[in-house]
Amino acid sequence: MTETPAAVSLTVYAGIDTHKHTHHVALVDALGRRRGDREFPTTATGHRQLLAWITGGGTVARVGIEGTGSYGASVATTLRTAGLEVVEVDRPDRRARRTHGKSDPLDAYAAATAALTGRASTVPKTHDGDVEAIRFLRNARRSAVKARAEALTQLQATVVTAPEPVRDRLRTLSPTALTTTCAGLRPGPVVPGDPTAAVETALRSLARRILDLTDEERTLHAHLEALVAHTAPDLLDRMGIGVETAAQLLITVGDNPHRIRTEAAFAHLCGAAPIPASSGRTHRHRLHRGGDRQANRALYIIVITRLAHDRRTRDYAARRTAEGKTRREIIRCLIG
Repeated sequence: MTETPAAVSLTVYAGIDTHKHTHHVALVDALGRRRGDREFPTTATGHRQLLAWITGGGTVARVGIEGTGSYGASVATTLRTAGLEVVEVDRPDRRARRTHGKSDPLDAYAAATAALTGRASTVPKTHDGDVEAIRFLRNARRSAVKARAEALTQLQATVVTAPEPVRDRLRTLSPTALTTTCAGLRPGPVVPGDPTAAVETALRSLARRILDLTDEERTLHAHLEALVAHTAPDLLDRMGIGVETAAQLLITVGDNPHRIRTEAAFAHLCGAAPIPASSGRTHRHRLHRGGDRQANRALYIIVITRLAHDRRTRDYAARRTAEGKTRREIIRCLIG
């Protein structure tokens, strides 16, 4: 570890290699020469020390940070609040690491160099607004929905292999009735030699878990709906856009939508931008497979909903079908 010499008139570029417990910071000057590196803890005090250290090394032109959406989220907010320009740095690819090696100082200097050369120019999402709150709620709700589905599957599978007296009572019930019935079971004491009580205890546990998760999901959905309606009321008024799809699009854009300057940039971000896929006499485009796949899924759901319920979308699909387009190509056109 080296210290940075005092050079307050020097223009420097900082790079930060982020981790769970520590961040490694490096500085380079405008010519790419190394000015020093240092490690800081990922605490509020550590962030203040990090800020003081890099600003004490000169005039900070730009800071490149790895993982601004995870380990680097907090330090990125601190630096942005201090008025510094922050850009997202992609992690070095495997070929570069095989060539130059791998260590925290090397990764930090690579991030600083990327900020200097302009190779890293993406403005990261902020993590301190309503959209960030929507992201937390949506992730929690999705987890509850997934856990409920797994518990219901396990409940139904348990009935299939349960002892005959238990199976006969439950096998014809719908999922809702099965959950309600099993939640009300009153099994006897679990004793060796009689699996019935153990099976009924397991069924009651699974059923009550499903009911608890259902209540949890509904509560989270209500909070999510209120925040989405407050953040983007016009979005929910559009045909085919519900709370879930609106929430995902907001999460993709972030709390600082001005970072996405054009519709084309948004299309690329969502993996919905057409790219050439021509060969010989065949001239066509396809959607590129990069970007946020969850945002791409949200756009697909919106298009499918509009094809089913929106007259203008169905008229467009009919016209394109008459031109020889397949349904898959029409969906791609609508998404793009």
